[in-house]
Amino acid sequence: MTSLRLNPDKQPALPFSLRKVPWALQGFYVDPRPSFTFDPFFHAGCYYVQEASSMLLEQAFIQHMSLQQPICALDLCAAPGGKTTHLYSLLPKGSVLVANEVIKSRVNLLRDNCIKWGTTAVVVTQNDPYHFQELADLFDWITLDAPCSGSGLFRKDPLAISSWSESHVIHCAQRQQRILAAAWQALKPGGILFYSTCSYSLEENENIISWAKNELEATVLPLQLDNAWGTQESEVGYRCWPHQMRGEGFYFCCLQKSADSSPAYSSIRVDKFLPLPQKENQRLNGWIDLDDQHLFEAGGQLHAWPVSQWDLLTLFKQKLYICYAGLRIGQWMKEKFIPDHALALSNQVASTVSAFALEKEQAIHYLQRKEIAVSNVNRGWNLVTYNGFGLGWANVLEGRINNYYPKEFRILKDKE
Repeated sequence: MTSLRLNPDKQPALPFSLRKVPWALQGFYVDPRPSFTFDPFFHAGCYYVQEASSMLLEQAFIQHMSLQQPICALDLCAAPGGKTTHLYSLLPKGSVLVANEVIKSRVNLLRDNCIKWGTTAVVVTQNDPYHFQELADLFDWITLDAPCSGSGLFRKDPLAISSWSESHVIHCAQRQQRILAAAWQALKPGGILFYSTCSYSLEENENIISWAKNELEATVLPLQLDNAWGTQESEVGYRCWPHQMRGEGFYFCCLQKSADSSPAYSSIRVDKFLPLPQKENQRLNGWIDLDDQHLFEAGGQLHAWPVSQWDLLTLFKQKLYICYAGLRIGQWMKEKFIPDHALALSNQVASTVSAFALEKEQAIHYLQRKEIAVSNVNRGWNLVTYNGFGLGWANVLEGRINNYYPKEFRILKDKE
């Protein structure tokens, strides 16, 4: 059974039938599975294809976190980005989310999925979990979807079966313990950590939580889950069995750090880096509304970041290896502005920017990076849209339209 999660900031009328995932407000089952590759809404970031069991993160968050004030959150093992984009959609306004992935080859996928989702206050990092010990007592919420032996995926992934072994389970459990210990130091006193795996092994689940209770003085928080959903409460935490519910194998547990812990964040020295002068904001009038945003430059590109959270970005820049942050807007080439793909997918494009809409077949051609023909469009840069949602950019010249859809994202197939 295929499931997806709608983007609450980009909600179209999808061309296939949906059935509700009961534990996630924006979660839905899709049967039969459509061709997502040839659906422009998918490329516009209107939904994320995600396993339904993983969406139980939402219940932990809404039952134990205040939604009334901004929080600082961390997704420690984040690629490819399912739980990152889910958490981002749940966070109160003004919050900041760090999405970290230790494996270098997976970081770009995480970044690209954040961009597609339209995130504006996410920092994508590539750090070992132990680096976060230097951010002691900082995060209100941490998602730790721990690397595991993968037995919960046996039903749908034959490779998970062939790669499983008892020794791998033991290795994973040792690694999970190390990661959890590092994450715990970064968690604020009274903060919440959501621990999960796609494993059935006690060694990777209940045994890890029992260790956290004894060694870290963690408190296991209960969750109110509808019996009709099919989740099973274990000695500590909850299990999803695919023969009892509409989802794959999954384990999860909510832990709280003692509020009596002594905060260490105040002792961290923050060396400020300066935002670009305010006149740079004015140069972008007509492209994006930069009220309450600071501009900074990274890799020759302009990025925007909320003014209210500038000190946090400064801190992250000092302590972490940042791969992407905020909203990448574009760059100046002499006096000409070249907009970035992230801006097109962000819902932040100014209403005065020229745009043109494509029908589905035209949109597929655009996403394949083929030539497109559209009449009665303005010269220069145009936002390319499908049913009102941004897909990317095109530059309209005399007699032709240059397709600027990123080469690395293009659809490689010719037909559905």
